[in-house]
Amino acid sequence: MGFSYGFRPGRSQHNALDALATGLVRTNVNWVLDADISQFFDKVSHEWLIRFIEHRIGDQRVIRLIRKWLTAGTSEEGEWRASEEGTPQGAGYLAAAGKHLPPLCLRSVGASVATPPCHWQCVMVRYADDIVIGFDKRIDAQRFRIAMQRRLKEFGLTVHPKKTRLMEFGRFAAENRASRGKGKPETFNFLGFTHISGKDRSGRFMLIRKTRRDRMTATLKAIKDGLRKRWHYSIPEQGKWLRRVVQGYLNYHSVPGNYPMMRKFRIYVTDLWRRALRRRSQQDDTTWTKANRLAAVWLPKVRVLHPWPVERFTARHPRQEPGA
Repeated sequence: MGFSYGFRPGRSQHNALDALATGLVRTNVNWVLDADISQFFDKVSHEWLIRFIEHRIGDQRVIRLIRKWLTAGTSEEGEWRASEEGTPQGAGYLAAAGKHLPPLCLRSVGASVATPPCHWQCVMVRYADDIVIGFDKRIDAQRFRIAMQRRLKEFGLTVHPKKTRLMEFGRFAAENRASRGKGKPETFNFLGFTHISGKDRSGRFMLIRKTRRDRMTATLKAIKDGLRKRWHYSIPEQGKWLRRVVQGYLNYHSVPGNYPMMRKFRIYVTDLWRRALRRRSQQDDTTWTKANRLAAVWLPKVRVLHPWPVERFTARHPRQEPGA
């Protein structure tokens, strides 16, 4: 399943992001279907899951044991409840087996939709239960969406009604919307980044990726709570902890084009540290100047840590299609 990422060795989140970016930049995508399978691991059909597990495991004793695990049920406040669908929490191998359901479903949908009258040009990337599919023509996107909903229903699954959107997006989206008197193209979120139709300095189409604001806000709140728990720590101890947290955040989010957001993130962390130090004592004199000096010593500097997605994807897959 070349388009499928997540729960797979050697296929990380950034590999999925690279594949999506390459497909959007190299092809004439004009419409994007941002789909989310609703409660996949809570609603997946036991029978379909067993069928896929049987492709990998031939020992019926193991299959019977898995069936018992799936149907063991749960106990809440002393009351037993049967499990008729979904997988138990913590069942890692069942999640790994269930990963094959969505890609096989999408492949069958693609085969059914790719029949006349079809202007089929498609970019498809999936990570776990999040799916992004790019199309040249709106009619193909609409047909695919209907077929996908019908096919997922056969597996006992549905797409999330609020998180699934069809939007105009791509190199011609801004011009087409402007000609109809509409505003800027919509944006969509995938794996922690907001994807935006933009332009470079030459006026050519450029995919812009920025850290999701809600995710960054949640991370800053977690840092604020962490500092509150560490008020009694010395400044070097707080600095070492913040360095690990900030470096981990930068390791994931420092992609080309996202430098301004990462710079803001570092400034916000510095301000949170300054406020935390000032609250430790009424006599504390931690000014912005002092806080910036502390940040220069303890917080990692912001720099781009990832190559351009098209370059990295091409290096990994020199002979494959953009959406592979």
